[in-house]
Amino acid sequence: MEQPITPTVQTLDNGLRLVVTPVPYARSVAVSVYLAAGSRYEPQPSDAGLAHFLEHLCFKGTERRPKPMDISVEIDSIGGSINAATNRELTVYYAKVTPEHQDQTVEVLTDMLRHSLLLPPEIERERGVILEELAAVEDSPAEQASVALDELLWPDQPHGRDIAGTPESVEAMPPERIVDYYRRQYVANATVVSIAGAVDLDSARALVERTTGTWEPGHPCGWVPDRAEVRGARSRLIAKETEQAHLSVGLRGISARDPDRYALDLLSIILGEGMSSRLFSRLREELGLCYDIHTYLTHLLDTGMFGLYAGVDPDNAEEALHEIAAELRRARQPVTPAELERAKAVARSRVQLRMDDTRAVSALYGSQVVLGLPLITPEETLLRSAAVTLEDVERVAHRVLRDEDLHLAVVGPFDDAAALESPLQLDA
Repeated sequence: MEQPITPTVQTLDNGLRLVVTPVPYARSVAVSVYLAAGSRYEPQPSDAGLAHFLEHLCFKGTERRPKPMDISVEIDSIGGSINAATNRELTVYYAKVTPEHQDQTVEVLTDMLRHSLLLPPEIERERGVILEELAAVEDSPAEQASVALDELLWPDQPHGRDIAGTPESVEAMPPERIVDYYRRQYVANATVVSIAGAVDLDSARALVERTTGTWEPGHPCGWVPDRAEVRGARSRLIAKETEQAHLSVGLRGISARDPDRYALDLLSIILGEGMSSRLFSRLREELGLCYDIHTYLTHLLDTGMFGLYAGVDPDNAEEALHEIAAELRRARQPVTPAELERAKAVARSRVQLRMDDTRAVSALYGSQVVLGLPLITPEETLLRSAAVTLEDVERVAHRVLRDEDLHLAVVGPFDDAAALESPLQLDA
């Protein structure tokens, strides 16, 4: 990366944090507004889906833009894009436009977050939309398996619940609870505005001060810490007449703050990311047991997950799990220098390619600031990844790939999970 992409972080008088990242080659501006809100800020099971519900509602009208279409049409009419997302530890509203529309875009986004009407008819209308969204998960066995796996890894905890909640929690969510959450969490000192692209610091600060300077700070609630001692069952089966068996395997991973995350990222690439990975080569290319098999990582503030998904013919599920266990055991042995170099090349390319997108740049720095993480540039990330040794990868494999931390979620046409548990042993 020839030209460093360096952010400037400033805190306004009301506690709002502003991140400005000029990108010399950019022809767009990406604006991301992050809130300290998400499923980890929902302490009670009855709150499940609260942050996600509110995210939907912020598109449904403000004092200045009273109709839902007023918001989307305004951004569409300037050729931009606008969207939002809620996850466990943050909520983000973002837009990408050409530079001349930067001021208008920031004004629209901040208006949504400061002046949403949250009208009862819109709340009830959107309640139905979210219930349909949850119903769509029931029609997606792979998503069902993923949600079930989260519940096994983090039982009875907010980060183990579906971010969108449950049909029961959404159906019973009182409008006044949504309004209370909005007033408590959507405050200046829980907000980060991250602007990246064809932008300069002085004009960006003047713009954000103009649109948010009167936004009051507050006393937002904090996120619920992980209780590492709480362990769920080893497996869960959701019996369903599907053409494929959907297998989700998960192990306790490591947090976003852990320096071992770079070694684990590389191990995941070696084991299950891409068509030359070990799992893909063995289970798909050599044995023909599956079409899709891959690993993935979740890094949260104080915990994490090493995950694996495979979709297989139900008749091949036991054999597939036996082979998966064998590859996980083998991953605790030293990887080869060639495998590590290939993984580093993959990781390096991903970082560099992402930085071509101003939205990715805005997200990189805005998310770090709202989560309270150290600000790490792409260049620093590349250096940390390049410094990982063969010994580092072996150490993190032994740290994470432990039989006592393994969980299995299955969706498919089976009677019980016992037969599927037996081949999935890492200490065999």
